[in-house]
Formats: sequence, structure tokens, C-alpha cells
Amino acid sequence: MARLSHCLAAAGLLFATSAAAVAVSGPAHAGTRACDKVDTTTIQDAYVVMNNVWGADTAQCLDVTDSGFAVTADHSKRTDGAPASYPAVYFGCHYNTCSNGTNLPIRVGEISSATSSVTFSYPNSGVYDAAYDIWLDPAPREDGVNRQELMIWFNRQGQVQPVGTRTGSVTIGGRTWEVWTGNNGSNDVVSYVAPSPITTWNFSVLDFVTDVQKRSSVTDAWYLTSIQAGFEPWVGGNGLALTSFAASVNGISGGATSAAPDGCRVTYTPNTWNNGFTSTVTIANTSKTAVHGWKLTFPFSGNQRITKAWTADVSQNGTVVTAANARYNGSIAANGSISFVVQGTYSGTNAPPKAFKLSGTACTTG
Repeated sequence: MARLSHCLAAAGLLFATSAAAVAVSGPAHAGTRACDKVDTTTIQDAYVVMNNVWGADTAQCLDVTDSGFAVTADHSKRTDGAPASYPAVYFGCHYNTCSNGTNLPIRVGEISSATSSVTFSYPNSGVYDAAYDIWLDPAPREDGVNRQELMIWFNRQGQVQPVGTRTGSVTIGGRTWEVWTGNNGSNDVVSYVAPSPITTWNFSVLDFVTDVQKRSSVTDAWYLTSIQAGFEPWVGGNGLALTSFAASVNGISGGATSAAPDGCRVTYTPNTWNNGFTSTVTIANTSKTAVHGWKLTFPFSGNQRITKAWTADVSQNGTVVTAANARYNGSIAANGSISFVVQGTYSGTNAPPKAFKLSGTACTTG
């Protein structure tokens, strides 16, 4: 797994930032235990949970629920270096993995509201922080390191502090925060540290983004790429739990889901025998931005009936077929494509469909 150690240490204090890269080892499912260093899973068909053990060789497992996760670990990292891991849940795009249906990346100036809620559970032992990460970049990045990291520290236990130095304080969301600014060698970091632990909060992410614009290079032309909540443990880890998470970002035109693509092309390739067929359906995204969470509709001209499908959730109502992404293939990159296969029966002729719509946008064929 690629990993980025962005933590600096001096004078026995820990300087932390949650910037580890994540490699996807394949989808897990809520209700299972994720123990591989790079395990990921989707919950609520909307958020990605990542185990993300990027800074240690000690074991760590996540017991994933429909609303969050609990950590089992016994890390023993030196307290003058990087944390062991960043188990977290996120909405948006992070190291080439985008959550289903996300409308991120989105320009800051095009956001009308961005809200989130989270509930943490903390053990009394160990050394860790509970960090909420908000990532911003001049480009609509879906991979790699963003230029600006905004951290919200809900709690810290042990001798830990954010990257950089304390530069002031501010009141956001009715709470007072210590403000720390610095650079970890790869990106700028502004951190907002709660003076006492916060276990649950429903708040405006946009309020923090607006404030960070006063303290960084972020402008309305930059992009919000992901919203994340999790932990950075150095010592221990057992008992850390995130029991609920939700995030929603609305554009100025309204709506919290991704916009329809402005261009698409569908290739329908049938293989016919007797009264049966299989067809490979390839969706090409010809727009300039990625599609996150796709739904393709098309009508049959004959009496074809779909009986089975692979790598898509397919249903049929009369002659109209609807195919939606599976949990693990919800994103189609700009100028990228994705394919799925259907199997069915027919009588008479098996003419290919002639009209396709991707999330309401009419697609060309061929």
C-alpha cells in the first residue's frame, strides 16, 4: 500500500495529520470484520469505511456496523513519530475511491450548504486523537494528496498536538476552538482543536471551510473533495468507536446527489442463441467530470426479459430496464467507462435497444 507519513515530532510532542493513502483490496460489507491493512467497505450505500493501517505492522480490525465501526487494536508506536493508522469513514473521493452517489469534488463557491453529524466513543486508555478531516484542492482531485487539509479535533488523549503552532482561537458553531496552522511537508494544515472532548455533534462543515479561507490559500474556486471522521491511535486502540456518521453537500442549484453527466455513450453487444441471450453493456462517460453513483435506463423493443445480471443491480418494469451501480463500481471517471452483463430470454427477434439514458441524460450509441 502506498502510504504518506505526514507527521512530524519535536520536544516529545506528537504532530498529527490524517493523510494516509488508501488502496482498495475489494469490497467488504457492513456487519463483517475488516482486518486487512487496506480493507474498505461501504455502509448505508453512501459512505466508505477504511481500516487504513498505514503507519504500523501491528494488527488492527474494524467491526463494521450499518452506522459506523469499532476498533480492535493494541498499537505501541513511539510517541515521537507518526500514528499507527487512520481508521475512518468518509463521504467524497479519497485516493481513487469515491463514495456512492457523492457530488464531490465540488467547487467551494458552488456550495450552498455542507452539513455533517458524528458520534464518537472514547476509551480512557491509550494515546490517540479523534480527527475530522476536510480536504480541499485547487483541482477536482480524486487521487493523491490535496493541497489543504482542514482538521477538526473532537478529542485528544496523551501528549498530542496538531501540525504547526497555535495561532489563535475562533468561535464556530457556538464552540470555541484553538487554531493551529502549519505544513507537514506535503500539504498545508489548519486544525481546530476542542478544549474538551466532544462525543456527538451536528454541525456545518461549510462554516469551517469559510473560516479556513481566511487562514490559507483556499478560494471559492477550490474544490471540496472529501469529508472524513476517524481516529489516529499511537498506543492502544481498543474501545475507539465511531457509532454514527452522516454528511450532505448541496450545490447552489439544490440537490445533494451528483449532477447528471453532460455526455455519455453506450455500447450494447448481444450474444444470442435459441431463445436466450447475454449482452455486455458498456457505459462511457464522455463528460469532463466524473460520475458518482450511476443509473442507466433503456427500453426493449421486443419481449426480452432479464433473468440475471453481473456487476450491476438490474430490474425490469414492462419493457424498461433499469441498471444501477453495485457497491464497488459507483464511479465512472471523466473519459472512463464501465461494463456490466445481463442475461435473458426472448422469442421472435432480439433487437438491441436504441435509446439509453444515464441519470436522465440521453446517451449516444455505438
